[in-house]
Amino acid sequence: MMYETLAHFYDALVKDDEATKLWVSLIEQNIEGKDILELACGSGEITIALANDGYHVTGTDLSEDMLEEAKKKHGSDKIIWKEMDMCDITVDQTFDGILCLCDSFNYLLHKEQVTSMFQQVKEHLKVGGTFIMDMHSLDRLDEFSEEYNEAGEIDQHEYQWTIQTVDDSIYQNFAFYDEEGRITLEQHIQKVYDPLWVKEILLQMGFDVKIYTDFNQQGICEGEKIFYICKLVGGKK
Repeated sequence: MMYETLAHFYDALVKDDEATKLWVSLIEQNIEGKDILELACGSGEITIALANDGYHVTGTDLSEDMLEEAKKKHGSDKIIWKEMDMCDITVDQTFDGILCLCDSFNYLLHKEQVTSMFQQVKEHLKVGGTFIMDMHSLDRLDEFSEEYNEAGEIDQHEYQWTIQTVDDSIYQNFAFYDEEGRITLEQHIQKVYDPLWVKEILLQMGFDVKIYTDFNQQGICEGEKIFYICKLVGGKK
């Protein structure tokens, strides 16, 4: 399963305190109310930051290892943690806001999964609630058309990390070496979707959709990430 070994090194590789602050600010500006469900919350950086900001947060992730890393952090006791697939929302509650951040959406490899997830998000939002998600832009496919390579050391473990585009997907391969040179491998695959197709599906489901690129550019522009701010104008109360 993904995010087993990587879970223990995830923050050291990708933690971004400035991005966390930007996310919290974006959520504050666009979600009314304090009850939040976060899908694919990972190591819980944004989850805990929101709880510290006064939100009531349920943090969910498919990876037990990632949740265990999140639970080790200061402030994690404020969160309801749940192991859960974002395509199978099993929380018996509706929320003011639902989040799927940090390109977690791109782990959905089939269009049927996308529509299923959006439908379940709709069913778990209050009327007037907001769904916020981001995903890789199409520019990312060009960025990794030639293989990216990184190597280093974390906690006396050497690692290698490669990223490369194959058709409409991004393949990330990790190799971790322990003190005795034994290797653990993980592969992550993310599918990159046409942002206009994603918008159309959300509109069909009754969301009012605003799109930004890289937090602050309105519309679909050149950049790394596409952001969707989706307000539910019909659904459960």
